[in-house]
Amino acid sequence: MFHPLELFVGLRYTRAKRRNHFISFITLISMLGIALGVTALITVLSVMNGFERELQQRILGMASDVTISPFEGGLRDWASLEKRVAGAPGVTGVAPYVQGEAMVTAGRAVSGVLLQGIVPAQQGQVSDVGSHMVSGHLSALKPGQFGIVLGRDLAAYLGVGPGDHVTVITPDTTVTPAGILPRFRRFTVVGVFSVGMYQYDRSMAFIDMQDASRLFRLNGVTGLRLKLQHVMAAPQVAASLSRQLGSKYWVSDWTQENANFFHAVKTEKTVMFVILFLIVAVGVFNIVSTLVMVVTDKQSDIAILRTLGLSPGRVMRIFMIQGTIIGFIGVLIGILGGVMLSLNVETIVPAIEKLFHVQFLSPKVYYISQLPSHLEWRDVLHIGVIAFVLSILATIYPAWRAARTQPAEALRYD
Repeated sequence: MFHPLELFVGLRYTRAKRRNHFISFITLISMLGIALGVTALITVLSVMNGFERELQQRILGMASDVTISPFEGGLRDWASLEKRVAGAPGVTGVAPYVQGEAMVTAGRAVSGVLLQGIVPAQQGQVSDVGSHMVSGHLSALKPGQFGIVLGRDLAAYLGVGPGDHVTVITPDTTVTPAGILPRFRRFTVVGVFSVGMYQYDRSMAFIDMQDASRLFRLNGVTGLRLKLQHVMAAPQVAASLSRQLGSKYWVSDWTQENANFFHAVKTEKTVMFVILFLIVAVGVFNIVSTLVMVVTDKQSDIAILRTLGLSPGRVMRIFMIQGTIIGFIGVLIGILGGVMLSLNVETIVPAIEKLFHVQFLSPKVYYISQLPSHLEWRDVLHIGVIAFVLSILATIYPAWRAARTQPAEALRYD
């Protein structure tokens, strides 16, 4: 079988037992350094992807894909507008809502709350909160009965549950003979929800839309919430609806409402990539030191090959092949380790937490209390290719030094 001389010698240098065991140790460290860097990079990016995906799903489960609201006052002609936008391309659900900030009290506990008035029968078209009910149902919200559904953490803070009563105080005031008093209304807790995000579970509550309109003295509704077939098409759909509806309405999408948050996640992901890639760079740098020592150790061999007629370019390729093999093995081990670790993060982390009785992500501090992971093969390909290319580039200088070896000088003392 035909084997190019450069490949044959390069493979032999890679697998042969060297006189200097220190070089073998440095070669192993180079492989492990690259493997560790690639493994860490794939795993961390998978966790970051998991965080981004999980947060996006939870945020979009509560927020609107697209929101339509008037520039001033309430939306009075919402029924006709609802029929109009329901047939728009890409829109799968439409629901009106009333929203306002208020205070909720129970006993001595007081907390701010984002109060949202909904139509329970339509809420499932635009939100997933109905599938996250811990107790009770959204259908228990009836017009005129002043029922309220609280987030789990908010209910725990107030010390209430289904059947208990809370008092809602709005910023609007009422003029009475006794003076100016805030508006307040007693509500009965009819349900508790938990979406797994402290931001919503601690500061959000739902009531019937008609009760909300009366509570906030709103003529109409705050706006319409839209659910789309493809969530990533929200900017295009919002722009199209804005052109159709004219300047009378304000049309926004989820990318605008949560832009700063997702930009921060993207920036953090980029920074983590740069920082962790330094580990790969350390492993690649070790290839340089390894090949330099190999070239020094093989001076006589190189001189003999040169005297037999091997050109400097072919000598250079020998050591480039050796370094490339080291890099390839390290990258391959790193990819295998990173993929296996990324696919099992959600199993490994809970086991470690249970073993050492710790909790890495407290729900009171972080948006998500579990460590998610989402492996994207595009990231694996990019990391593998970049690490392998750097490994090849790292072989150029040592191989160039080997090509410059002068046979007479190398064999003078042999």
